[in-house]
Amino acid sequence: MSINVGSVDRIARIVVGLVLMILAATGTIGLWGWIGVVPLLTGIFRFCPAYNLFGINTCKTS
Repeated sequence: MSINVGSVDRIARIVVGLVLMILAATGTIGLWGWIGVVPLLTGIFRFCPAYNLFGINTCKTS
């Protein structure tokens, strides 16, 4: 598992994930809002299996 999610992408994933989960927890949106767990975890771990599958890498190389 190598890092393939860059900084901007990571922040966006974490924010979107948290917003979806908060909206689901408050009942504003339906249960589908719990799908926010996926972008949250991919942002935290900086690894996206879909990126790996398609050969995408948003990390800057050093």
